[in-house]
Amino acid sequence: MELTPRTAVVVGGGIGGLATALHLRAGGWSVDVFERARRLPAAGTALGLWPGALAALDTLGLGEQVRDLSRPQTAGAFLRPDGGRIATLDVAALQRRTGDVVRLISRPELLGLLYEAAGGQVTFASPVDDIRSLEGAYDVVVAADGLNSAARTTLFGPRYRARYAGASSWRGTVDGDTGAVTETWGEGLRFGITPTTGGRTNWFACAVEPEGRREPGREADVLRSRFGHWHAGVRRVLERLDESGVLRLDLYYLDPPLPSYVRGRTALIGDAAHAMTPDLGRGACEALVDAVELAAALRVSPQVTTALRTYDHARRSATQRLVRTARLMNRMAHARRLTGLRNAAMRAALTLGGPPA
Repeated sequence: MELTPRTAVVVGGGIGGLATALHLRAGGWSVDVFERARRLPAAGTALGLWPGALAALDTLGLGEQVRDLSRPQTAGAFLRPDGGRIATLDVAALQRRTGDVVRLISRPELLGLLYEAAGGQVTFASPVDDIRSLEGAYDVVVAADGLNSAARTTLFGPRYRARYAGASSWRGTVDGDTGAVTETWGEGLRFGITPTTGGRTNWFACAVEPEGRREPGREADVLRSRFGHWHAGVRRVLERLDESGVLRLDLYYLDPPLPSYVRGRTALIGDAAHAMTPDLGRGACEALVDAVELAAALRVSPQVTTALRTYDHARRSATQRLVRTARLMNRMAHARRLTGLRNAAMRAALTLGGPPA
């Protein structure tokens, strides 16, 4: 007699949501995915995939494809606005410890791979305002609805909404290949440059700003006025900016941390569970690891509640530690006083500990 497959619903068709659906479907589950957006994004910035995320993609059967499409981060440095070096990232040390390096890939490319591997089965333009309405219809509910997760607020209350980190960001992609990853720290300002695929360069800028401040039609000019006197690498990016290609977003993180990533038969993953500032470049990476850990636990255990406890135990303390570390890094990067001491502390930390895996 044929067994009825277990059922899951994933709210959110981003990286974590698609990875969860893919892994559960591979284990024989029937999975619905509801995504608020009308389609996958056609444009987006670069992602750095750390070794843990690459291992998760290996589990999903996509590791080799990602390695073929991406490029390795072979060097990296923190700089002062005049181009002087604060510290160097020891990429070789990371490879010695983990057997892998950080791989650079665009978000749309990674989403496209996950979407195709998951069978392209996503119901777009389908927001879920009250995730509790799904619990009776499925064996398990997965909330992967991002930074401003409606599921998080519904299940845990408004106290657990994401908080403003005190800094705003600009980001985009320009033509031309910079060849190296750099992040330049000034006084309350910073500028990051990352090569991506297709001979293009991903960039971001941050500044300490009041929440919600915008300069419609003038964001590129604002960037040139603030960073135009910085070193030549930054100036080369600024010269290629086009207003239409500048995306501005405020930075947020989750505080206080959630008491659990599970409520009933619902599990939260990715930014819904542990939104962090982008300072470690780990948001998408941890969403992938969440997805694989959760789906693996559900595939192994006959009891959903047991599987959800296993997932929560495996992921909550580790990811909440990363949230704290990213927030500390964000505060350091945007310091407006004693920047010489800050730079020395950063140099010492990288010299002693190397890049975090």
